[in-house]
Amino acid sequence: MAKVFEELECWQLAADLDAKVYDLVINGKINYSNSLKDQMLRSAGSIADNIAEGFERGGNKEFIQFLFIAKGSCGELRSRFHRSKRRGLIDEKVFEKFFNECRTVSVKLSNLISYLKKSDFKGAKYT
Repeated sequence: MAKVFEELECWQLAADLDAKVYDLVINGKINYSNSLKDQMLRSAGSIADNIAEGFERGGNKEFIQFLFIAKGSCGELRSRFHRSKRRGLIDEKVFEKFFNECRTVSVKLSNLISYLKKSDFKGAKYT
């Protein structure tokens, strides 16, 4: 098991996804409404943040709870990409790219949840 949350592949992928979403909506590549833009940024950032917070909490039960919250945020973000595509704000290529990245993060989170349910991980321990 990782010693710090930054070593977790799901956190790394989530942090990368957050940076890509930020680039997409902030740097003018897509003309979103302010409310949708804000929602996308919040849900994208929430994924990595909840992985980190759960890891630091100190036990399996809380970590798993926060991983489920991160997974929910990932679903929220994916739904917002569906909305963006349906509203004509993004094309199919952009949608597919982000949809696939969200699904990858979600699968990694599911795998980590399954692993933790079988392990005795006690949370972050610094020496």
